[in-house]
Amino acid sequence: MKRIGFIGLGTMGKPMAANLIQKGFNVTVYNRTAEKTDELAHLGAEVASTPAQAARSSDVLITMLSNDASLLETFYSEHGILSGIHPALTIIDSSTVSPQTSQKLAEELAAHFVDFLDAPVTGTKPAAEAGTLTFMVGGSQEVFDEQQDVFSALGSKALYLGPNGSGSNAKLAHNTMVGINLAGLAEGLSIATKAGINPAQFLEIVRSGGAHSKQVELKGDKIIDRDFSNQFSLKLMLKDLLLAQELTNKFQLPSPMLNSATTLFQMGLSKGLGEEDLSAVIQCYEDWMGVEVARPSEAVVEAASAAEKQKQLSGRERRRNTRVKLDISLKLSIYQWEQEGSFSGQNIDGTLFDLSESGLQITSEAPLAPDMFIVIHFPQEAELPPITARVIRIETDGHKFRYGCMLSGLPPYVRIKLEQYIEDHIEYAL
Repeated sequence: MKRIGFIGLGTMGKPMAANLIQKGFNVTVYNRTAEKTDELAHLGAEVASTPAQAARSSDVLITMLSNDASLLETFYSEHGILSGIHPALTIIDSSTVSPQTSQKLAEELAAHFVDFLDAPVTGTKPAAEAGTLTFMVGGSQEVFDEQQDVFSALGSKALYLGPNGSGSNAKLAHNTMVGINLAGLAEGLSIATKAGINPAQFLEIVRSGGAHSKQVELKGDKIIDRDFSNQFSLKLMLKDLLLAQELTNKFQLPSPMLNSATTLFQMGLSKGLGEEDLSAVIQCYEDWMGVEVARPSEAVVEAASAAEKQKQLSGRERRRNTRVKLDISLKLSIYQWEQEGSFSGQNIDGTLFDLSESGLQITSEAPLAPDMFIVIHFPQEAELPPITARVIRIETDGHKFRYGCMLSGLPPYVRIKLEQYIEDHIEYAL
């Protein structure tokens, strides 16, 4: 079984080293902060006192460090990796660094008969813990093939992409998309939340539509549950985006979306969010719109639903629910049959009480009889023609009567105009 050295026990490195131990490899670990080696020592790892010692006792040395500067220091410092290398050693760097750094280290190590693979990964802390990372690898095809057992212990896929620097190039292109996708998720959630939409329901829509992405899957619930515990930090996301900008500048390739995402994460860093998960960038939008993007409690959801339902009720439904007194004064013309070919009539005062699907409710102090026909005259401001109705129901209310009147032969355009007139009075009354 190969002897594996592992340097860099941060968010990703620690679970990766633990997986190697659990798969039966002899593992030696080193970390600049020595306390981070304690848990792995309990699992059976040897602990090196320097990077050189870790390299000296290994057949394969894996590095997983935060940036170019840390990686180069680990190689070139007084007791760094270069002080402990030996022929036939293979170094696999899984850090996200510039392609130039990967190529520089490959050339340096080749002069000492040491093989080097740049092999950054996709997947955050949960994938590192589960051993389901994907490696994108640059270097020698032969060396890549020789290390399949190591890659298999740490991930579910390893892809050979070409000479040294290829893995780092691919990782920067990949993380460009990660940053842009996360920015898109944050922006979409913010628009929906500001518009009054439940962000949890909005995420359901996104997951079932064309906007779905791995970032929605990984970060959607973290955002609305206010869980910004670090799986991949905002400052590391920004570091990768800045490296990607260097790469696009080298290619003279315009990258407007990369530039926008970089600016957003720079704002997040300036807010002090660097050590939190990259999903914490949502807090920039929250500051701008004055609203928190959070999963509402059940009580809040029910209250909001009731309020929205009341808000969106039609005029008729609101009248039924709130029983708003319309208090629209009417004149009623009452016609009675006297003898063949002749009628007698009189005008009385009435008040419109309500509007139903088939007619009106009118109150009046004058007694009327069932099946009596009346002609209703609305105020002049209504600009409505006289409307004929038949009394079909009578209720008493103290000294007043309430009449249910069925409308007769009402043209559709008059019905619409009548409802709009009453709707306007409801708005005023509420």
